Amino acid sequence: MMRRLLPTSLTARVTAAVVLLMATVSLVMSALITAAIGSYLTRQLDNKVSASQSRAIGVLNKPVSDEFQPPDFGNPHGQDAGTITIYRTGSGTSANVITADGELAGLSAQAIAALSSVPVDAANETVNVPGLGQYRVRASQIGGTAVITGLPTKDIDDTINSLIGWEVLFGCVGVITAGGVAIIVVRRQLRPLRRVAQTAREVAGLPLATGEIGVTARVPEALTDERTEVGQVAVALNTLLGHMENALDARHRSEQQVRQFVADASHELRTPLTTIHGYAQLSLRSPEHLPLAMGKVMVEATRMAALVEDLLLLARLDAGRPLDLRPVDLARVALDSVTDARIVSPDHHWTLNLPAEPVVVTADEQRLHQVVTNLLSNARRHTPAGTTVTVGLTTDDVRQSAVLSIHDDGPGIPADLQPTVFKRFTRADASRTRDSGGAGLGLSLAQSITEAHGGAITVVSEPGSTSFTLALPR
Repeated sequence: MMRRLLPTSLTARVTAAVVLLMATVSLVMSALITAAIGSYLTRQLDNKVSASQSRAIGVLNKPVSDEFQPPDFGNPHGQDAGTITIYRTGSGTSANVITADGELAGLSAQAIAALSSVPVDAANETVNVPGLGQYRVRASQIGGTAVITGLPTKDIDDTINSLIGWEVLFGCVGVITAGGVAIIVVRRQLRPLRRVAQTAREVAGLPLATGEIGVTARVPEALTDERTEVGQVAVALNTLLGHMENALDARHRSEQQVRQFVADASHELRTPLTTIHGYAQLSLRSPEHLPLAMGKVMVEATRMAALVEDLLLLARLDAGRPLDLRPVDLARVALDSVTDARIVSPDHHWTLNLPAEPVVVTADEQRLHQVVTNLLSNARRHTPAGTTVTVGLTTDDVRQSAVLSIHDDGPGIPADLQPTVFKRFTRADASRTRDSGGAGLGLSLAQSITEAHGGAITVVSEPGSTSFTLALPR
């Protein structure tokens, strides 16, 4: 129930807090001012009471006999209106009050009894005198006579009541003014925060579930001053929106790549399946062609199995499957791979530039051999006979890495193909003819395997010079 009564908006809450603070300060200040002025007026009244008592004592100019003979009370002896004077001895009491017209009037028994309770020679006290109101009273003992004098506090009470009334009025005006000013100032100060909220609402309304988002709304730069709290929120929101855009765009690109990958893989698998299906039909129609048909079926089945193996390897690498890591001599891997390449393509010139000492890296030897083989196969497929392919191996002591380079002096990779050369199912154009029916996964596999080892592979190509560089941590 209490929560429902509280304002909901931040503007209302801050305004209410300002008004409450102003009201509290006004109340405390009014109380302190009232107490200070009341104390000051009371001290002044006490001084008047002391002066009044001195005048009352001054009329005791003759000794008091056994028969009580009070002084001359027909003359108030300069006392103010409302002054109470009581003389009390063992033989009698005289009690009078000076009226507004300066005359003396007697006191009732109740009034005398109330005044007689004031301690003698003590500090002034406030006494409620029946029929007369509040009085500041002082009692003194002069010989055998007790003298009690008092003055009314009505003037003080009226002044205090008037002061309280004005304080209440001024306090209400101040609180109302503070509330109005607070609303204007708070709204102005929270205007940037509303702009931040508006930006957040605009982004929340975008279709984030599908498609490429691109650049979304941003909080204006004028509101991103990090010296202010709102500026810090604005900067954080802009940063968050930037990360969100990058993540959504990356997701979109990933989805597009998956779709393209599925389409390319389906196309690559459909080609051998179509061939197998055709030769199977041929063998059924013409049994005499069965050996030829089975040979072609075997070739296409082998090709399809290799493609499936490459796809499964890419999937395992994408999933972060652990490799069989152990110390491997990279020079030995390069030597074995070049030896195999010489047998497969004797019409190319294969050269080696290896260090005398072993270059040992921690790697999966089978996968590392596959990387080097794919790079050599790429050079063999896309360069004409007579091309020189040079395999070099060095060490980088600064970066603590082993660097394997494969260079050929063939026609080079077209410039428009170089940015996508490591993407899956990417094939060269006519300048790098494909005569082996490759699926375009060799370089993609080489990159994925290298990155799984914590290394990197790069290519630099121009007509007459192409270099693939493989760097692995030692």
